[in-house]
Amino acid sequence: MLDEVLKDEIQTAYRRVLEGLELTPRYGQRLMIAEIARTLAGIETDDAGRRTSDEHVCVLEAGTGTGKTLAYLLAALPVAKARGKRLVVATATVALQEQVLHQDLPALKAHSGLAFDYALAKGRGRYVCVARLDQAMDGGEDNPTLSLFEQSLDSGGDDFQKLVQSLGEAYGNGRWQGDRDSWPEAIDDAHWRKLTVDHRQCTNRRCGHFGACAFFRARRDLDSADIIVANHDLVLADLALGGGVVLPDPGDCLYVFDEGHHLPDKALNHFTHRFAVGGGLRWLGTLKKSLSELNQQLGVQPTLARLLSGLPQAIEALEPRLGEIFSLGHQLAGRPEGLADAEEGAQHRFEMGRVPEAMREASGGLVTIFAELSRTLESMSDILRESLDPEKSTGLPREQAEPWLPLVALLHGRALEAHALWLAFAEPDSADEPPRARWLTLERFGGEPELTFSASPVSAARTLAKSLWGRCHGAVVTSATLTALGRFERLQERAGLANRYRYQRLPSPFDYSRAVLSVPREAVDPADREGHERAIVEFVEALDDKEAVLMLFSSRAQLRGVERALSRERRDRVLAQDRLPKRELVERHRERVDKGEGSILFGLASFAEGIDLPGEYLTHVVITRLPFAVPDDPVGATLAEWIESQGGNPFMRISVPDASIKLVQACGRLIRKEADTGRITLLDRRVLTRRYGRALLDALPPFTREIDGLVQD
Repeated sequence: MLDEVLKDEIQTAYRRVLEGLELTPRYGQRLMIAEIARTLAGIETDDAGRRTSDEHVCVLEAGTGTGKTLAYLLAALPVAKARGKRLVVATATVALQEQVLHQDLPALKAHSGLAFDYALAKGRGRYVCVARLDQAMDGGEDNPTLSLFEQSLDSGGDDFQKLVQSLGEAYGNGRWQGDRDSWPEAIDDAHWRKLTVDHRQCTNRRCGHFGACAFFRARRDLDSADIIVANHDLVLADLALGGGVVLPDPGDCLYVFDEGHHLPDKALNHFTHRFAVGGGLRWLGTLKKSLSELNQQLGVQPTLARLLSGLPQAIEALEPRLGEIFSLGHQLAGRPEGLADAEEGAQHRFEMGRVPEAMREASGGLVTIFAELSRTLESMSDILRESLDPEKSTGLPREQAEPWLPLVALLHGRALEAHALWLAFAEPDSADEPPRARWLTLERFGGEPELTFSASPVSAARTLAKSLWGRCHGAVVTSATLTALGRFERLQERAGLANRYRYQRLPSPFDYSRAVLSVPREAVDPADREGHERAIVEFVEALDDKEAVLMLFSSRAQLRGVERALSRERRDRVLAQDRLPKRELVERHRERVDKGEGSILFGLASFAEGIDLPGEYLTHVVITRLPFAVPDDPVGATLAEWIESQGGNPFMRISVPDASIKLVQACGRLIRKEADTGRITLLDRRVLTRRYGRALLDALPPFTREIDGLVQD
């Protein structure tokens, strides 16, 4: 239960924030604070503070204008401090992360009366490795591993050296803290890869630059922070490493997942494995050519000498097997003559994830060899790492071991990923679980064909249920769109959220009747492709010249087709996605509106979420087509097949609920503040003629409806 002391602390802080920021209290915000506080404070624990109850998660849908961020911070922070836990706030986008870090938390600290410290958590790969930066500034002469891999890649030439000198000077004099995101200019990915390391390559305290390490400096800030701001990817990556590696142990955390509707997809990405056969053959070939140099440098250590002696045999066994599986996959993924025309590559998905027997057997052989190679490289990494410790004697001098650890650790990581992929292709799926999605992608790189094998679970629910919800002390999942067709079942199914958790849809502060949802006579069934496109063109031509319009398309081809078909005068008013960066398009749109001119933004799915154009900057949202996902995603297609095999209807179980969420998000672009008004036009007649149309309309906010020009009660 929420004790009176804690309740009073939260209420007092809320009152102070409202007064300090001159905000009006909102009913939905008060409900959200109360629900979070009740859930998190009500978690039962044993004498050691470990959770013993299973009702420790609350899932709250809170629309735009609720004031979600202040609500969850005000409710969760006092509970976390009282229970001796850390509050981890994870967002899905950089924009929201920056808002929490630079606006909401400073405002809370200034006005709430609550005493707390906060810090930003980022993965190791966002920070420069000082050892690598130092080597790069010296031209890399002291690192023999450069001759193996880095020098075989594009060195970056003068641009890279200029960047390195600038980074080194700025880090050395304290003007830069070493994280990629705070550098004033974008850093090329190929350049950055040479200046950072992953957890396997890092030597931690054994590194000669440990005291100046950017990542560990940032980690020290985390150790004293009451609130840690992270993103979904970092939380999932930490869980994949076992938890408590970058972030505190999950059992010591209260999590808030803002933009929580993204979490299932983010999780799936973390559990997807890939292996590019050509790339694998190339790094194995480079390793093969360099064995004599490796033996010369590291063979003085007996165990390393023995491990190195086994590498030629492993490489010799892998090369023909990879060639064999490349041929098998090539026959399935596409014809050689078709590759030149395939911009994004030919793809072959295995129905229900079932791999041909010959490919499954070949994958099994690769599993065995990559497992052995992974063990060898791991043992080599361990010895090299121990050689850096002055208290341990391995027989290999530190100055010989240190340059080689990053390379061996890199190869170890590649071997582990290869092992995971081939295991996913070799192992049969469990009869009582959905199958893995498995597919091949055939592309061209530098004129040469490249075949990539991919495998992914079709649902992250079981993993999230076990690794996240089962291990954390408590959690809040929130977003403006968590329900599909007005219910939480779709999110529960995708995110592994149990029925026993607390679920609530919070009331919006907005009067949605101020906006009109229109399905005009011009709306056409998209099955008539030409008629639908013609209707969109005619609709755009008839728009008021002074309107601020966002038109959302589900197809890039249709967006371009409509754009080409417009009159020159109307086309000049259009700002179309991909013609300019998204941020610049939005800025130009705002400038036109400020001048009193009309402006029409053309965008795809990414414009239906995350664009904030309040007031006069957006008065009309046009949705050209119901946002059903294109059924070409291997993961979604495999899941649909499995649902069908179980007697279900994948369209009603997946497609319609997911379209409902996207439609709510698209309509949500219009009303961003209490005084906003305007019109939403839906140019897809299926919403009136198909049986699912009523459910989609009923899941939308209570807009004033206008069907075929007639206002409905």
